[in-house]
Amino acid sequence: MNATAHSTQVLVKTGWPPQRAADVEHHIVYRNENEFAAWPYYCGLWKTADGSLVAGFKRVPSNYEDVNHYNLVHAPGEIVVIRSTDNGRTWDQDSIVSVFDMSIKEEKDFPGGEAADWSNLPPLDFTSRDTLVMGGGIPTLMGGGDHRAAWIRASTDGGRTWRAHNVLPNWDFPGVSMPGTSMYSVRDDGVMLFGVQAWAPGAQSPLLVVYASPDGVQFLHLGEIVEETPKSAYWPGGRFASAQHIYPRVVVLKDGRVLASVRYERDPRGVFWVEIHESLDGGRTWHWLSRVNDWGAPGDLVPMSDGRLVCVYGYRLQPNPGIRYRVSEDQGRTWGQEMILRDDGGSWDLGYPRVIEIEPGLLLTHYWINLKNDRIDVNGGVRHIACTIFTP
Repeated sequence: MNATAHSTQVLVKTGWPPQRAADVEHHIVYRNENEFAAWPYYCGLWKTADGSLVAGFKRVPSNYEDVNHYNLVHAPGEIVVIRSTDNGRTWDQDSIVSVFDMSIKEEKDFPGGEAADWSNLPPLDFTSRDTLVMGGGIPTLMGGGDHRAAWIRASTDGGRTWRAHNVLPNWDFPGVSMPGTSMYSVRDDGVMLFGVQAWAPGAQSPLLVVYASPDGVQFLHLGEIVEETPKSAYWPGGRFASAQHIYPRVVVLKDGRVLASVRYERDPRGVFWVEIHESLDGGRTWHWLSRVNDWGAPGDLVPMSDGRLVCVYGYRLQPNPGIRYRVSEDQGRTWGQEMILRDDGGSWDLGYPRVIEIEPGLLLTHYWINLKNDRIDVNGGVRHIACTIFTP
């Protein structure tokens, strides 16, 4: 069944106007006026064993004379991580480590050369805060178009060094890509779950599936979150055709329930939203649970130590694009009032947040943004990485 046919079975209050969040701190993570820095959602955010924060993002050279978001998505650049030792208030520019060179077209050109055999390395301890996993997809790797492969890298020292890349098995899918992992996606038995997008020739949307790894050596297909939507006259293609559901983010709650946030859209410049799917058997089978908001995606989830669940997302509609969030008091079944963390974006070209709990009751989210009042104005200011510390 197409997930968009589902409807909420409880009364949802929709009469609250958005409210500006109080007591928020905004900080710059990374800004370079010769680069377009963006897309942290699929690059990661962690708090490591020594208390450091490690944030990932992609950076692409740009002269800010002719900024084209869609050309830069696939442009040569690199994915990096950066570190903070004061809970996100300052970020050490000298700590930047390159994780993936986006100019790579052949597997042999990855850091470390050909795909590594991780079976010869110690098993990954997914319960350790120093075990970080990042992954992605690249159409030109091991084929092209729909026949894409997903790369994956891991760090066991809190992001300071990374294992040579591995390649996820396709499990007979024509192609797969991996839009990142979450520090909250480990089951009580130590198995890590992560969302994967499986691609097929001619499909308008990817098939959203769950992979599971018990040890960082085996990466096994476990279940399917949302069925593929057939291509139809209602989704005709083109640059702004909707990839109807993408970017699954999987989190495990304290009681063992597993949730996945999914981005649904009609237009990536603003008409998109977040829906939640739920598994009651550890990620094997799934059903639709709720829709978080009217507009804004993708949404990252953080299960808080007090039992609440927070979803943070980019909001791209004019006149006040920025970053917003909602809180669920019932583990994702219903969502409270929309809260505005910031609404000073200069254009729709922003969002893709990640969020973690840095202290009990205190959250940090990092995202990319451009500002209305930037001295450089190319349909908004310099695209840079910022973070916000807040108490929901």
